[in-house]
Amino acid sequence: MEYRRLGKSGLQLSVLSFGSWVTFHGQVDDSLSDRLMGIAYDNGVNFFDNAEIYALGESEKMMGRVLKKKNWDRTSYTVSSKAYFGWRGTDNKPNQTGLSRKHLVEACHEALQRLQVDYLDLYFCHRPDRHTPVEEVVWTMNILIQQGKILYWGTSEWTAAEIMEAHMVARQYNLIGPVMEQPEYNLFRREKMEMEYLPVFRTVGLGTTIFSPLASGLLTGKYNKGIPEGSRLGLEGYEWLKNRNLLEGNVQKVIKLQEVADRLNTSLATLSVAWCIKNPNVTTAILGATKEAQLTENLKALEVYTSLTDDIMKEIDGIMQTAPRTPTH
Repeated sequence: MEYRRLGKSGLQLSVLSFGSWVTFHGQVDDSLSDRLMGIAYDNGVNFFDNAEIYALGESEKMMGRVLKKKNWDRTSYTVSSKAYFGWRGTDNKPNQTGLSRKHLVEACHEALQRLQVDYLDLYFCHRPDRHTPVEEVVWTMNILIQQGKILYWGTSEWTAAEIMEAHMVARQYNLIGPVMEQPEYNLFRREKMEMEYLPVFRTVGLGTTIFSPLASGLLTGKYNKGIPEGSRLGLEGYEWLKNRNLLEGNVQKVIKLQEVADRLNTSLATLSVAWCIKNPNVTTAILGATKEAQLTENLKALEVYTSLTDDIMKEIDGIMQTAPRTPTH
């Protein structure tokens, strides 16, 4: 396993990590999640990603049960949670969502209980909250750090301007600013990581725990001939993913990309993950496998990414046509 520093912090994360957005979203039981997390850990994965909203809190409970049973040395792994959406779904009342001090503190306590840990290594503001002053957010996160309940805090799907504003507030009051961002990053969605965040990488340093490296499964090739039964895009409630990702043109690109994977003697999924971690601004790519074979295969991205030459990267760009264009004026 390779380990990268989380932005300018001293924390080292495995370049491949394991998350449970869909993995534990009613598709998986305890015994399988136990095996999947075990495979990940045995292969050097030291970051396990979660959030209050995943399966409405059930995902964190399941991960907590597995961590309790595994009894790994708590100092050998890092675990995260995210707050914003709440976990009660349509039953959320005022103050049970958002980034108010009340919700951030209470969501942190709830995550600690569900995950059965004494502290969170990483705690994310899962979305920006336009109704809460950024000063309140930064102060709250700083207090949670001082209390030893979280070690690092960050953002997810924030704009570069919002991240920089948080840093300005932190500097003004001598507080700790956000260390990491969790954006979507894959061969179809590149704008934030390759353009928008560049000034943030340069100025304050920003770790990234990128999610959806396989574009919700589209980059595995399994949708090249339609939606197979039981796959994520076929599940009820995931129609929004299907509509956004399953565009005919995208499938054609994936079919061409398969030829590059074949030439490199690897799977399309492994190539797509390898492409993500080739970007040095990616601290870790979160894998969300639901089968042991998928996870084992995706972990091979470590070997593949070092063989992605400039020529191969250019060829991939030519096939995908998704590289952000730099403004000419």
